[in-house]
Amino acid sequence: MTAASPKALIIDDEKAIRRFVRSVLVAEDFTVDEAFDLASAREAIAASKPDLVILDLDLPDGDGSELIPQLLTDGPAILVLSAYDEESRKVAALDAGAHDFVTKPFGVKEFMARVRAAMRHRLHEQGAPAVYDDGRLKVDLPRHQVLIEGRDPKLTPREFEILRLLLIAGGRVLTHRQLIERLWGKTQNVDVQTLRVHVRNLRQKIEADGESPTTVLTEPGVGYRFGL
Repeated sequence: MTAASPKALIIDDEKAIRRFVRSVLVAEDFTVDEAFDLASAREAIAASKPDLVILDLDLPDGDGSELIPQLLTDGPAILVLSAYDEESRKVAALDAGAHDFVTKPFGVKEFMARVRAAMRHRLHEQGAPAVYDDGRLKVDLPRHQVLIEGRDPKLTPREFEILRLLLIAGGRVLTHRQLIERLWGKTQNVDVQTLRVHVRNLRQKIEADGESPTTVLTEPGVGYRFGL
C-alpha cells in the first residue's frame, strides 16, 4: 500500500502564481487545490483539510493572515508568500502562527526548500525530540544540559531558554516579538536590542565561529531560527 499524497492548498489571486506553484507541487507528488480570495479560501480549507497551505498576504478581499487562526485549528504547514516591501506584514503573519515565508519573486529550488522546511516544522511540532545531538552540540532538554564537544559552555538561564525555544521550534523562524514575550512576558518593556545582546552572548559560547553562526541563525528584520 502506498502512502496518500500530501494535500496542498494555494491561496493567491494571481493566476500565474497559482499555475507556477501548482506545477511545482504536482511534480513533487502533492495533490493541489486552489483559492483566490478569503471567501473561497475559507471554503477550501474546510473542504480539503490540507497538509500544506501556500498563503499570499495580499488578497482582493482582505489580508491573507486573517486565515491563519482557522488554519491553526487543523494544523497544516503554512508557507506565506510576501513581497519585498511587506516586512511588517510578514512578521505579523509569523507572529500569528505561520511556519515560514518565501519572498516574491522566487525560484523552484528556493520554494521547495521552504516547503520542505515548513513541512518539517509541522512534524516537529507534533513530536519535538527531547535530546538534540549533532556530534558537536548536544542539548538535553529534560536534564537542562548543554555540551559543546563534551564541555559545558556555562549558559545563563536566559541563554539556555533562547536555545531551547529555537530548538523546539524545529528550524521555524521565531520573531523578535515571539521570543521577547516568551522570555520576559508580555508585560515587560524589553526591546529588540536586549534580545540581540543575549543572542550574541549565546553564539559566542556555542558557535564554532560567533561571527559566522550555523546554529542560531538570523532572519534579518524578522527574528531567529535554529540551523538544523
